[in-house]
Amino acid sequence: MALNSLPSVLRAERREIEKQQAAVLEEKEDTNAPTTAAEPAAVAQVDLSEYVHRVVSFLARNFYNLKYMALVLAFCINFMLLFYKASALLEDGEDDEESAADLADQISGSGSGSGELDITGSGDGADGGGDDDDEDGPEWIHVDDKYFFLEHVVRLMSIIHSIVSLFMLVAYYHLKVPLGIFKREKEVCRKLEFDGLYLASQPEDDDLMAHWDKLVISAKMFPANYWDKFVKKRVRQKYSDSYDFDQISNLLGMEKSVTMSQQSTGSGFFHFITSIDWRYQLWKIGVTFTDNAFLYSLWYFVFSILGNYNYFFFAAHLLDVAVAVPSLKTILQSVTHNGKQLCLTLLLLTIVVYIYTVIAFNFFRKFYVQAEDDNIDQKCHDMFTCFVFHLYQGVRAGGGIGDVIDPPDGDLNEVYRILFDISFFFFVIVILLAIIQGLIIDAFGELRDQLESVKEDMESNCFICGIGKDYFDNVPHGFETHVQKEHNLANYMFFLMHLINKDETEYTGQETYVWTLYQQRSWDFFPVGDCFRKQYEDELTGGGGGS
Repeated sequence: MALNSLPSVLRAERREIEKQQAAVLEEKEDTNAPTTAAEPAAVAQVDLSEYVHRVVSFLARNFYNLKYMALVLAFCINFMLLFYKASALLEDGEDDEESAADLADQISGSGSGSGELDITGSGDGADGGGDDDDEDGPEWIHVDDKYFFLEHVVRLMSIIHSIVSLFMLVAYYHLKVPLGIFKREKEVCRKLEFDGLYLASQPEDDDLMAHWDKLVISAKMFPANYWDKFVKKRVRQKYSDSYDFDQISNLLGMEKSVTMSQQSTGSGFFHFITSIDWRYQLWKIGVTFTDNAFLYSLWYFVFSILGNYNYFFFAAHLLDVAVAVPSLKTILQSVTHNGKQLCLTLLLLTIVVYIYTVIAFNFFRKFYVQAEDDNIDQKCHDMFTCFVFHLYQGVRAGGGIGDVIDPPDGDLNEVYRILFDISFFFFVIVILLAIIQGLIIDAFGELRDQLESVKEDMESNCFICGIGKDYFDNVPHGFETHVQKEHNLANYMFFLMHLINKDETEYTGQETYVWTLYQQRSWDFFPVGDCFRKQYEDELTGGGGGS
């Protein structure tokens, strides 16, 4: 009897357990119901920042491809501009202003766009009269009718070029600007720690960059990009024995950072504004806008936008070929390499020309009167006109100012005029202009020699150990194997990055040794003059063993 009742008891217990499980599930559903209702829509769950990061990363990876793409577009646009021509807006006999207005309206409404039409003229021809109506009248810049399709192609390529230029600017800002900020922060930190700049010594008065960097050392975010976040503590610890502790803390902004960290957190727009480190952001803006490459990218984008209103602005983009090609870039650098000395020489040239202007204005004004028909042009009867004439005509003339004014034949001051002309030719043309040319030529030769010496040194010596190529070439492909396998510079850089990212408490003995030297800006851990091949030279050459 008991055995027969056992299955019924088990079934009853199972039903009871199922009821309890169902009740628990209902409670869970009731609890999760408000949460499910409060879940945002699928569109709201999309993380736009992730997609923006992907787009920016894609642009940064393809920065140089974008540069070459923009250069090709600029060449194509300028090639198609060769098919444009200038035509008179009014034909002969059409002097009526209403006809001109109707023709202009017809042209503007023909669908050619804002970039394909340009009306030029001096304005004198529009008033009528004279024999130069055809030359001074308004003109229409357009493409020939048989090449009408070029207008639409140029318009499309201009828009694409502007988009690519914008992508270049964004890519440079996210690719190169952080690297420039990192290098600048590293330079400031190293000068603070090892040179005691702003503490033991002060920057020169003409070192504007160092004075600007003094703004950021008291910022609470500094250093932001540089990996060493404890440089301020080490600087204060190192120089606190020689200088006042509070003065160092105020200079480094460390007390301020402690106060800020102790403030209670808040929310709202006002808290957002006050939480921004404006000192660091201002310094960062200054560093960004003093980056010549960034300014060049910004100039490139602005001219691309202007090119959509006038296609001839795209001619300026052809200069990018001198920046993109390294060999041509050296030519541009030769002008800016000795920029300060070149500017001072130009200033001296201007002063010398002004002195000759004063002499000419007081003694030789009559030689500067140019008469043509009934028109008398006095080039030196006011100082400003006389000075501009000497700069524009005298400096450009191969023989000096004497080539562009009346000769002194038979004049009472002939001897003095001859001395004036010869001295101007000697000091301005022979000496000063030759010095300017020499500065540019010497700078070009110096830069070229530097590039060649670096290239030759990298091809003939190992960068790590400095051993020459002749030593390794005793074995076939010995030098190539050495610089690619044994002493690869990339491996050393990777090792340094490994030390930077690794916790100092986990360093091995060798890593601690290298890190200590690196902190002291000592490169003694590089195996200068030594390598494994040299250590086991006998084994490699077969002279170490005997049998």
